[in-house]
Amino acid sequence: MRVRVFYHDRCFDGASSAALFSRFYRERIRNNVEFVFSGLLHRAGSLFDEKQFDGDENAIVDFKYSSSPKITWWFDHHQSAFLTPEDAAHFEQDQSNRKFYDPDFKSCTSFIAAIAEQRFGFNPAPVSDLTHWTDIIDGAMYPDAKTAVEMREPAMKLTMIIESAQDYGFVARLIPLLATKPLANILEEPFVAPLLKPLLERHERSIAILKERIESKDGTLFFDITDQDLEGYNKFIPYYLHPECTYSVGLSKSSFRVKLSTNCALACEAEREARRRRPLHNSCFSPDDESQATHLSASPPHTARAARAASPRGVASHCHG
Repeated sequence: MRVRVFYHDRCFDGASSAALFSRFYRERIRNNVEFVFSGLLHRAGSLFDEKQFDGDENAIVDFKYSSSPKITWWFDHHQSAFLTPEDAAHFEQDQSNRKFYDPDFKSCTSFIAAIAEQRFGFNPAPVSDLTHWTDIIDGAMYPDAKTAVEMREPAMKLTMIIESAQDYGFVARLIPLLATKPLANILEEPFVAPLLKPLLERHERSIAILKERIESKDGTLFFDITDQDLEGYNKFIPYYLHPECTYSVGLSKSSFRVKLSTNCALACEAEREARRRRPLHNSCFSPDDESQATHLSASPPHTARAARAASPRGVASHCHG
């Protein structure tokens, strides 16, 4: 039996979801199975290639819904799980008891663990550390910015490595280990260990650059790092450096666009309480809460003033409760 598992690529929760699903499937569905792991990324146009749905069973975890009859398992927790109303209607009519959706879960990994335990008798205790950290990381549930920035926990180091992976096969190779080994031990694997040091050095460099660039005014932080190669920088750094501030507005550059990011700090107690009452995937301060409407073709001056000039009015409206 060959099972192909599609997962959200370059994502700790995506990889962990694939790992937990494969462990659950082997323990509670059938053990004579070969898993093939395939990463998916959000992109313009069609998200799925039907030709890849070539397993005896095909599963999608932590990614959007597909109405293809070849998909036999699906788990997701994102608010944007359905591309069209037709997809949502197709899901509602499904009677297989193998497709599941709940946006109230902070991570897809913990969602799979809960469904596997409740519906199929799976024991999630051996992977409790994995579900614990996917909830914290994917749900942005850090107790403070210090925890998010200092990167002391193995799960956070693995997240950094996964999100920076350039080798297409790297995450697929990592997934079976996430299902069976302690996270600290995975960091010691020969194909994983050499990747960490340069990433930590780049992280420290980004902290130093932001420390120089950030300007604080009336509880809001402004910065412009479009002249720096800091794509994927840790969005909690501004609040680590300025814990007294609540909002940040920043300009940064990726390989194909300039982005205006507006974020709301974890330190806002009212918002943290709202998140505890109604946990959502992108609650209060998601690391990727960005205003995608701003695409700047000209190179702006590399000062925080440029970020202030580009920021929309009412920054607080970008903070999700």
